[in-house]
Amino acid sequence: MTAFSPLSGTIAERIFQIRQTLPPSVRLIAVSKQMSVAAIQEAYRAGMRDFGESRIQEAELKQEQLQDLTDINWHFIGHLQANKAQKALERFQWIHSVDSLKLAQRLNRLAANLPETPQILLQVKMLPDPNKSGWSIAELWQDLSDLYECRNLKIRGLMTIPPLNLTTSETLKVFQQAAELAAQIREKASQIDSQIKMEQLSMGMSGDYGLAIQAGATMVRLGRVLFGDRD
Repeated sequence: MTAFSPLSGTIAERIFQIRQTLPPSVRLIAVSKQMSVAAIQEAYRAGMRDFGESRIQEAELKQEQLQDLTDINWHFIGHLQANKAQKALERFQWIHSVDSLKLAQRLNRLAANLPETPQILLQVKMLPDPNKSGWSIAELWQDLSDLYECRNLKIRGLMTIPPLNLTTSETLKVFQQAAELAAQIREKASQIDSQIKMEQLSMGMSGDYGLAIQAGATMVRLGRVLFGDRD
């Protein structure tokens, strides 16, 4: 499966064509960061209900203007600063980018006072990458016992972003290793009756989502191929 060209058709046409390539098990998230409210509305009319944002303030402004679209699922996919944790919990149904034990523990404390908490994904770096946040594999295993204690969070899986400039085979291997890691954690968690559920793999963007699906992704985060280039 190859990435679909973002250069032809309307947003609705692109969404339709992308969906034709996705297995039913894969959830399409339209990455609407830096896109207009009008573009989100067009995607919504085309059937999209999952939208990804990476800045709290930008998302808040859009959410205020889209209050009438009550069935949107908002996904936070950017680096989450600790001082924005409360707003992220209140504003999003999913947080894909929980990238440290400290952040997870802060979210866990804040979530204790909320009637409903988002689904949480743990961001992991399968290869060293100074440009990305997240646990290394070794760090995640080390922190797992503390994550088991974050009982106010619904930890549902992993999110990963490969480093830039990998070959196709190297990128595929990163995604496969993330799937293997999720399976290993799922097995470990099942032995101790943990609330951690490794059911979701958020991986794959416009340039590599086909490889991610091949490796077992359950969520792909697509922006450019749906909306075109951002300003």
